[in-house]
Amino acid sequence: MERLRKMAQLWESPFLRFRSREMRVGYFFQDMTPRYPSWKNTIYGALMMALSISTLAKDVAPAAVPFGETGKFNMLYDVRQRPQAILLNELVYIVYNGDAEPSKNGNGAARPMLITYNPATRTFSDSVKLDERTNDHHDMPIIWADERDHLHVLYGCHRDPGTYLISKSPVSPEDDTIAWRKGPDIAPGISYPTVFRTFDDGEVLYYRTAGHNSSWTYKISRDNGETWLGPKDDLTDLDLLSFPEWSSYHGKVMSRDGRYLHVGYTDYDDVKSNDPLRLFNPRYGQPVSNEWKYNLSYLKVDLKERIVLNADGEELETPIHLEYSKDHAQIWDTAWRGAGVPPAMALDAEGEPIFLHVLSGDDLASPSYYYLRRENGLWKNTRICFASHQWSSGYLQRDSDGTLHAYVLVWDGYLEGGYMDKHGGGRLEEWVSSNDGDTWTKHRDLSPDPTKYAGWRFNNVQPVVRPNGHPVDGMLIFYGWLDEDLPEAQAFLLHE
Repeated sequence: MERLRKMAQLWESPFLRFRSREMRVGYFFQDMTPRYPSWKNTIYGALMMALSISTLAKDVAPAAVPFGETGKFNMLYDVRQRPQAILLNELVYIVYNGDAEPSKNGNGAARPMLITYNPATRTFSDSVKLDERTNDHHDMPIIWADERDHLHVLYGCHRDPGTYLISKSPVSPEDDTIAWRKGPDIAPGISYPTVFRTFDDGEVLYYRTAGHNSSWTYKISRDNGETWLGPKDDLTDLDLLSFPEWSSYHGKVMSRDGRYLHVGYTDYDDVKSNDPLRLFNPRYGQPVSNEWKYNLSYLKVDLKERIVLNADGEELETPIHLEYSKDHAQIWDTAWRGAGVPPAMALDAEGEPIFLHVLSGDDLASPSYYYLRRENGLWKNTRICFASHQWSSGYLQRDSDGTLHAYVLVWDGYLEGGYMDKHGGGRLEEWVSSNDGDTWTKHRDLSPDPTKYAGWRFNNVQPVVRPNGHPVDGMLIFYGWLDEDLPEAQAFLLHE
């Protein structure tokens, strides 16, 4: 049995795991057998066992456990607003928009909810209602933990301060309930908040200050949420000078040491008049809606020195307007190919940003996922697969052995429909690359049980994170729905 165990470990080792079965067969018999001649029969038996297990594993995904019924559109949010799940003291705390009911405007009304998951027993608690219902899907809650193990929840943020709750005491698995107190207003206006742990044991909240064409900035708390201070100037304000109504959407990832905040953002003309001259897309030869976002720019925020750098390490003037952004921060001219959601981001071996982005293709209804990274000073992109929609929000992960995982949403054609479908979704697939993103292969379908969830669409996949913001291996959350109009969504936790 010990020999079989060792052989199974070798079969699933980082070196061999994502090679073809044929390559693994060759490696075992050409390399292992001469080194261990007395193991020949054991090698053969272990190899046959590994082959059969591997064949089954390729087709059978880990079960996605449902939680939080009756959610609405963006029951769990896309990359602009995070995190929604945190592992703290042996429990996962998840917030979401749930307990929804149809509303007069047809969008559904939902309330912020909290639920806990015990990884040891693989069971959920009952859901807890945090507040009253709201019609605005942007009011989605986020959650984080401070250095004292107090939980923090922020919700109701769409151009206003929202509601900020802090647990009255540190949380532990023994707690049956959590007592909350109101925290201070962090800023006069907040949209799309995202929180990370900083290098000096503080929390940084990155957000948009008001409506579409407003600025993006950050604030830091070093006293567990009691006070929040920001930089003198906001980071981006694209519609300054002669660029009225230009806007941006931002994705973010924190450096491993918590010092640098990496920001990737798209730009777009949010002209409210829907002027066809301003919205004319020369690539497709037609006016388009102001939903389409173009290009990709990058900022590196040094939270210690309080400066903003571009990809070449040059310090930038802030706030950044559209022309300055194109000259100093843009890393990808997408040539009028458009996106909806900003990119998901991760870090490479050197701690530099890598991107999973979705862009339109030959026409507006044929988007694809792309992997973007920097090699030898140049930005290089590789197409991964077709995407269901320009708003299908995926997740990018890099293992310590260099293997890349892209969690993407695919469909049989372009996904169009009603209220629930309007921002994409589809089957959840995992694609992998073992050669730094040069080529990608579909590894498996991670959608929930097709016999129970046939025809469902899923979206907004994201990791469960630790208090320091680092992802928990083998844990993802996402949500799904069947009816294209009804607020009857279901959330899922994937636990490998």
